[in-house]
Amino acid sequence: MQHLHDEAIRTHYAELKERARAAGQLLPGTPGSIVTHRVKGGSYLSRAYYVASSKRLEDYIGPAENEDLKSAISERMQFSQWMLERVTQLRKLGFQVADRETARVLVELHNLGAFEAGLVLVGTLAYMARLNDLGIAAFSSRTRDIDVARESCIKLAIQLEFLIALKATTLPFVEVPGLTPRSPSTSAKLRGAGGLRIDVLTSGASLGTPVVIPELSWHAQAIPFYDYLLKDAEPSAVMAGGHCIPVRIPQASRFIWHKLYSSRSRRGEPEKAKKDYQQAVTLTAALGGDGSTELKAAYKEAPVALKKKLAPGLLAFAREFKESSPEVEEVFQALRR
Repeated sequence: MQHLHDEAIRTHYAELKERARAAGQLLPGTPGSIVTHRVKGGSYLSRAYYVASSKRLEDYIGPAENEDLKSAISERMQFSQWMLERVTQLRKLGFQVADRETARVLVELHNLGAFEAGLVLVGTLAYMARLNDLGIAAFSSRTRDIDVARESCIKLAIQLEFLIALKATTLPFVEVPGLTPRSPSTSAKLRGAGGLRIDVLTSGASLGTPVVIPELSWHAQAIPFYDYLLKDAEPSAVMAGGHCIPVRIPQASRFIWHKLYSSRSRRGEPEKAKKDYQQAVTLTAALGGDGSTELKAAYKEAPVALKKKLAPGLLAFAREFKESSPEVEEVFQALRR
């Protein structure tokens, strides 16, 4: 079941997202506190905080007598506390919020400018972000995966070494071995069966083929029709831990069509296929009749090979909306002709 959040609650989320986007770099971890360290010849300030691992860290601020620096970091800490309180409230009201480890990774990538430079968040986290954008309260299975995709060449101001960026989170990420000893890694994860995993994806005709991403000093896993999915990705945000992190996600309509394609293309993964299908159904219902034009335009722009894969299932998909959104059913029935 799904329902629309009250307008006042949606307004609170919109304000949070807007302020997060305008904040620039975000402080990692908890809001923290300012600590004074006295050393021979003077004293200095640092910010003490906790990250996802509950490990206490300190970041150097500057000399204790520098009031401007102290004021600036205090203001950022106050904003971090405000953000934490708003995210906590919205979680209780049914908004989608990921865990603290996810927050730590996304904050690091945001602070490095990766999303602004062309990285796109995909998968279940993008779905959760889209539900929040639409103001929809709906069930979403928890995920221990972060899927990021390269739209085209990522135009970073500085070289971003992907694994080094992950290790900068202070979380103990390791490379996931490729399918063969000679295959390069396209993923990293935390140790343990349920450890957080980050997959880098890109467009490619042959599913799973490693594709070198020079600007990340890394490889990505090829996924068919990802160039279609990622075209004209849109700004959004992910709430995770106590943060609201600006990201970019695929357009809702393209996401729907690609999820339908994925649900029909998976082999030997019935649970993932079912999840892909349900996400497409939920987002389509959330868009309703207002999204019909957008859905038709995105279908028209889809590659012929993708549409051929979708065609046999369009009738069944249309029937999902026969009672709840007849106008949506009509759109899909028309696409079959």
